[in-house]
Amino acid sequence: MTVRIRAVQWWVRDYVYAAKRQMRALTSRSRPGGFQTGDLCPVVIIPGIYETWRFLQPLITRVRDAGHPVYVVGKLSWNTASVPDAARYVANFIADEHLTGVVLAHSKGGLIGKFVMIENDADARIVGMIAVAAPFSGSGYARYMLAPSLRSFAASNEHITGLNKNTETNRKIISIFAGFDPHIPEGSALAGARNIEIKTGGHFRLLADWRVADAVTTALADLGQSPRQHQR
Repeated sequence: MTVRIRAVQWWVRDYVYAAKRQMRALTSRSRPGGFQTGDLCPVVIIPGIYETWRFLQPLITRVRDAGHPVYVVGKLSWNTASVPDAARYVANFIADEHLTGVVLAHSKGGLIGKFVMIENDADARIVGMIAVAAPFSGSGYARYMLAPSLRSFAASNEHITGLNKNTETNRKIISIFAGFDPHIPEGSALAGARNIEIKTGGHFRLLADWRVADAVTTALADLGQSPRQHQR
C-alpha cells in the first residue's frame, strides 16, 4: 500500500469517526457530574473547536475508570470562543471549583490549556497538561478555511506565535499525536515537552485509540497520582 493511499484512507476514517462521534455526543444523556468520582488528581477537560465535552466521552470514561474525577467546563459549550476568552472560562472554572490537577485537551484545547498555564494560573493550580493532536505550530490548511474561527489556526496567528514564544511552560506538557494528522500537517511535537507519537493516522479517531488512552493514564501517573485536592 502506498503512502498516498494510506493517507487517503486515514482521512476518510477520521471523518467517518468524527461524524459518528458527533451524533453520539448529540444524543448522549450523560451528565458531567457522573464523571466526578475517584480519589486521584482531578482532570479538567478542554475539547477542540466545534466539540462539546461529550465528543471526548470514550477517553473521559477511561480516565474516570482509572480513578480520576473528571470535570468539564460547561461555558465552553462548542468551544468557538477565542483562545483568550476560552482560557478565561477554564481558569475561572478551576478557581470556582477549587481544583488543583491536570488539564486534558484535544486539538484547539491544547492552545487554550497552554494559554491558561501562561496567563491565567497565578496560583499554580494546573500541575500539567496532556494534549492530544494539538496544533501548537498551527496548521497549513487554516488559510484555506472560510470560517474565521478555523483560519485562526494559521501559524502566523498572534495567539499561536505568542504561545510559541513561551517555551518554559512546555516542560509541563505531554503531547500525544498520530504519525499522520489529516488536519495538522506540521504535527504536534512541541520542543521541551514530552512528545508521544502513536503509529497511526488520525486527528479525531485518535481519541478512541486504546494506545492513546494508555498513554494518557500513564501520563497522569507521571504527573502525580496524588489524592484529589479540592475544597468546597
